[in-house]
Amino acid sequence: MAIDLTLPADTPVEPHPEPRNFFIWGATMSGKSYFSSFFPHPLSLNTDGNADQGTTPAVQIRNVRGTDGRLEVSAIEMLDSVVTQLQAGQTTFQTVIVDVIDDICVMIEDAICISHGVQALSDIPYGKGYALFNTILQRFVINLKALPMDVIYVSREISVTDENTGNTQLKPSLKTKYYNIVNGNCDLVIHTQKFGTETYTREVTDRRAAYKPENITNKRVRQLLESCQNMFPVNEK
Repeated sequence: MAIDLTLPADTPVEPHPEPRNFFIWGATMSGKSYFSSFFPHPLSLNTDGNADQGTTPAVQIRNVRGTDGRLEVSAIEMLDSVVTQLQAGQTTFQTVIVDVIDDICVMIEDAICISHGVQALSDIPYGKGYALFNTILQRFVINLKALPMDVIYVSREISVTDENTGNTQLKPSLKTKYYNIVNGNCDLVIHTQKFGTETYTREVTDRRAAYKPENITNKRVRQLLESCQNMFPVNEK
């Protein structure tokens, strides 16, 4: 079937920088999911079984095995179904929250292993297990990015201590090779922290561009981002 495609005019265009894809990481109970829930009309792809404790509509993502141990419904199929429905544009959701992306990666890996009857991706010959995993994860991330919606990836936090210096650094718990795929398609990285019993902070730790408040067309999103340290220069708020 022929595609009705028209090339743009050969003239410079004015850029419209606006963050739409977010990576939010922090320790347990540091406010990651709570903060995400205030984005416009959110849908949570939940993995930790606590979706019913919040007000955000959620789909529980998991691998479902039958009594014989075989995979009846895979997390991969569930993710594909969600993306397909969102692509159809028949919903009122404006934000997708992947909570948490670490678990999604584990579930994808488990689904591949179960369907191939192996214990680890490395057991699938010729590196095909790793290749399949990367393809599925990249497809999921790219398909979400293509949606006319805000996308939020939530990740936990780990402490890494340098054996030579003894210095401890906080970083996302998502494995580096997976983080590179996900974060490579994000516009902002936000770190949440909790101090004491009632003090919560949010700080932008990485960004694709030097965004300005006027770049954020949705008022609610702009207000949420203004609550994050290091989001906008003080003189531009």
